[in-house]
Amino acid sequence: MKRDTPQLERPPEEPLAATAAEIAESTAATLAAIGLRIREARNARSMTLQALAAASGLSTSMLSLVERGRASPSIGSLVVIASALGITMSELVASEPTSEEKLVVRASEPPAIETAQHVIRRLMRDDRARGVTVAVNEYQPHTGSNDRPVTHAGFEYGYVLEGRLTVEVDGAVYILNPGDMISYLSQRPHRIWNHGSTLVRTLWFNIDRQ
Repeated sequence: MKRDTPQLERPPEEPLAATAAEIAESTAATLAAIGLRIREARNARSMTLQALAAASGLSTSMLSLVERGRASPSIGSLVVIASALGITMSELVASEPTSEEKLVVRASEPPAIETAQHVIRRLMRDDRARGVTVAVNEYQPHTGSNDRPVTHAGFEYGYVLEGRLTVEVDGAVYILNPGDMISYLSQRPHRIWNHGSTLVRTLWFNIDRQ
């Protein structure tokens, strides 16, 4: 008489759902990405944490924690931070772009954003992977980047397209005419201003890496 061969029980398969550790890691990565985008947008506008705090109504310590990915901002906080930076909330929480890089940016595509100092800014490229932002800025007469010189991380290249621009770096004043370029470490106290009576247009490169 043929005996049935006993069937060995297989160990249960690992669940496909994310573990608590994976969820925590994903959440931390998301918060770090949001904080990085806030810091990049703030630095690109030559804003200090104090200036962003004043514009958003949030505390400097809270903003510092958010930028470092140490705090989870509410939707309401992200809305006021984005508004203070002159961008939309979706730009802070959007996922990373696909590997297919857009080669051409048309002049009409970037939205015109007015900063707290009434500078019109068009962000032509925000290349987070390479740490570079490229913007066309328009300074109406008697407007500028900040009331006082500021410092932040990175390096800057500025090229004057139209008008006469005044750039102050480390207390030294430089007058730039169309075709002139200036470059400096962003950690050096600097201020950009249009003291003239006509419009000034510039092409500005901000680089995170020094």
